[in-house]
Amino acid sequence: MKLENKISASLMCADPFNLGDIIVSLEKHKIDYLHIDIMDGKFVPNLGLGSDYIKALRRHTSLPFDYHIMVKEPDDIINLLDIRQNDLVSVHYESSFQIQRTLENIKKHNCKVMIAINPATPLCTLEEVIYYIDGINLLMVNPGFAGQNMVHNCMRKADKVGRIIRKFNRTDIIFEVDGNISCENARKLKKYGANLFVAGTSSLFSSKNLTENIFKFRSSLQE
Repeated sequence: MKLENKISASLMCADPFNLGDIIVSLEKHKIDYLHIDIMDGKFVPNLGLGSDYIKALRRHTSLPFDYHIMVKEPDDIINLLDIRQNDLVSVHYESSFQIQRTLENIKKHNCKVMIAINPATPLCTLEEVIYYIDGINLLMVNPGFAGQNMVHNCMRKADKVGRIIRKFNRTDIIFEVDGNISCENARKLKKYGANLFVAGTSSLFSSKNLTENIFKFRSSLQE
């Protein structure tokens, strides 16, 4: 089953002083998800969006959330995040000593549970969890900061992820790509099977003309 290509708008890359207007525009143009980066300053060297920010967002939008949790021991914060049925939740393989238990804990929220793979994470780890997950979030940069260039080997790695998905007959799986997802990179990654694209400073928020940027990015997914 081939999944529809979808867009997840990275709020980490949005102008916080105009966030209300940005959310309205994203809803108007039927963006599929709001991508929310949660960071603790330990698992990655940066701090990200917290539970109060998330609760405020919930009051102003009906769009589902695409959580990318970059913290040590994510089980400690899962219940703070107001996870809902249509949300996606990605956790890193290395973030928990008992990753299968963490995935099961997230599934209790009736959301889609995903494993996040860093540029240097061995892909053999996927084989141990492939039947526990609804999706894979392949990081094309080392996570923590916006505006980075893609790590050199990640296009080749995306190809390998697509092959693993087909090997295990999990074509129903969400294959998300995150980091330096420009229009050009999105076109390439789509050929490897990616179907969810995190759009940030390289695409949706590359200039102030959000409407034009959305049109260009969506068009690149249809080519």
